[in-house]
Amino acid sequence: MKAWVLRGIQDIRLEDIKRPEIEAPEVLLKVKAAGICGSDVPRVYKNGTYTFPTIPGHEFSGVVEETGEKADMAWKGKRVGVFPLIPCRKCAPCRKQQYEMCRNYSYLGSRRDGGFAEYAAVPAANLIALPENVSFEAAAMLEPMAVAVHSMRRIAPAVSDTVVVWGLGTIGLLLLMFLKDAGIENILAVGNKDSQRHEALGIGLHADCYCDSKTQDAGKWILEHTNGCGGDVFFECVGKNETLVQAVEYTAPGGSIMLVGNPYTDMKLEKNIYWKILRNQLTVAGTWNSSFTGEKTDDWNYVLDRVSKGRVNPERLISHRFSMEKLEKGLQIMRDKTEDYVKVMGIL
Repeated sequence: MKAWVLRGIQDIRLEDIKRPEIEAPEVLLKVKAAGICGSDVPRVYKNGTYTFPTIPGHEFSGVVEETGEKADMAWKGKRVGVFPLIPCRKCAPCRKQQYEMCRNYSYLGSRRDGGFAEYAAVPAANLIALPENVSFEAAAMLEPMAVAVHSMRRIAPAVSDTVVVWGLGTIGLLLLMFLKDAGIENILAVGNKDSQRHEALGIGLHADCYCDSKTQDAGKWILEHTNGCGGDVFFECVGKNETLVQAVEYTAPGGSIMLVGNPYTDMKLEKNIYWKILRNQLTVAGTWNSSFTGEKTDDWNYVLDRVSKGRVNPERLISHRFSMEKLEKGLQIMRDKTEDYVKVMGIL
C-alpha cells in the first residue's frame, strides 16, 4: 500500500509499504478520507512524535475489509468512522468509561500508525457505523466535531446565556455550529481572518456578533455587546496566555470559562488576574478529546445523530481536498499559511 511515513522531524515520505497485519481484536480498514488536524503540522515539522517511523493521521474513515479473530465479523464491509484514542480499559478513568482520560492510552496517528495511508489497523472497539447518508468526508470530521461537542456538553450553556467563542479555527467553527444547533442564540464570536468571518456568518452568526480581533479591540467589543458584564460562558479556543487572560477579564461575574485550545505557550496568571477568578467566582474548566463509550449518550453518537439528520453540515468547512499522493501539499499550506484554510481533507 501507499502511505505517508514520518521518518523523522521534517522527513515525511510517500512510500510503498506492506499492509498492516491486524491483531485478533482489530480490523483492516480501507481508508476513504483523512483530515489533517492542526496538531499534525507540529508533529510532522517541529516536535516529532513518540516513535519513528510512524504514519500520522487520526481523523479518518473508511470501509472494513478484514476482521481479526476476536473482532465481530459483522463489521466486514461496513462504512465506519474511527475513534483514534485506544484506552487501556484498566485504569481508574477507564473503569468509569471515561476513556478520554485514560492514564495509559495509545493513539492512532501519533503513538501508533494512523490514517494517512491506503489501509489502517484499527481496534474494532473504536469503530462507529455510518448511516448511508453520512459521507466519508463528514465521517473523517467526526473526531473534531466530537471534541467541540465535548467542550459544549461539559460546560452546558443555558439557552439564555451569552456565549463567547474566542478563536475560530476548525474546532471553534464546529463549536459555533453545534451551539447554534443546541438553540443558543446569544453568541459572540471572535476571529482574525476574513475566511473565518465568512464561515461564521454562513453557519448562521449575525454579522453584528462577529469581531475581527485584528482590526478591533475584542475585549472592549465584548463589553459593549454585554452591557459591560462580559459573557456568561466563554470558550477559549486559541491556547495562548493572552487569550486565557482575556477569558478571565471578559467573563461575567459568576460565569464559566471552558479551556478548549491546545496550549501554544506557557500559561501564567498575574496576581490581579487570579484575583478576578476569585472575586468574580468564576468556574474555570478544561476539556480534552471526547467521550466514546459505544452508547447512544456519548459525544460521537450525539454528533453522528446531528449529521445524519442534516442539523449540522461539517463538509461546508472543507476548504481543500487533495488526493493521497498530494496530501503533503495540504500539510505545507497549513504549516506556511500560504492560503486561508479551515479543514484540509485527503481523499482516497
